Amino acid sequence: MKDEDIVERIQKNPKFMQFVTMRNNYSIVLSILMMIVYFGYILLVAFNKQFLGTKVAAGAMTSIGIPLGLGVIVFTIVITAIYVRRANSEFDAIKDEIVREASK
Repeated sequence: MKDEDIVERIQKNPKFMQFVTMRNNYSIVLSILMMIVYFGYILLVAFNKQFLGTKVAAGAMTSIGIPLGLGVIVFTIVITAIYVRRANSEFDAIKDEIVREASK
């Protein structure tokens, strides 16, 4: 069977279109969450430096900005891990099923 035939079968499969829509929607939601967190932090840096400069505790050397910045980094790692986990399990299983059906 030619590769072009398989590609055409995959593209015509309704499961494929549903899969693409589901995966894209998931990616968009995670991207929006990431942008809210990242740009929220940047906007705090730009417009509320006094808040970020507030000390965590009396006598502490660390300001609130440091844990928030680390939180952005941790959030990035966590959201990436969430996507990779779903992609490696659910998305790959659906993709394999669609390719298997098209190869018949």
